[in-house]
Amino acid sequence: MDDVMNHSKLVRDKVPDFIRTKGTVPRIHIASDEEYRQKLKEKLQEEVNEFLGGESPEELADILEVVYALAAVQDIDQSSLEARRKKKAEERDAFSRHIILDEMRQP
Repeated sequence: MDDVMNHSKLVRDKVPDFIRTKGTVPRIHIASDEEYRQKLKEKLQEEVNEFLGGESPEELADILEVVYALAAVQDIDQSSLEARRKKKAEERDAFSRHIILDEMRQP
């Protein structure tokens, strides 16, 4: 009996080739636009969870790769995304001062 592992998850473009080099046969399909968006969201959650589990720089890079792919789906290029990030940082600053908002009270 063959061992079958079901995944149904988005993988990087070269992963099927890598699997083949290990002597395993991948079954793949090309996602529709709608499925691709959904799988990117799932992949983002997966990568965030992996980062939270180990805080690896590689996982941060994976998160960034998924963010760039999500931006591309929305027709936002990387430079435009970076410009939006900078604008928001100029308006509200970044997170460099480690400020924690504990509560707010009405005067």
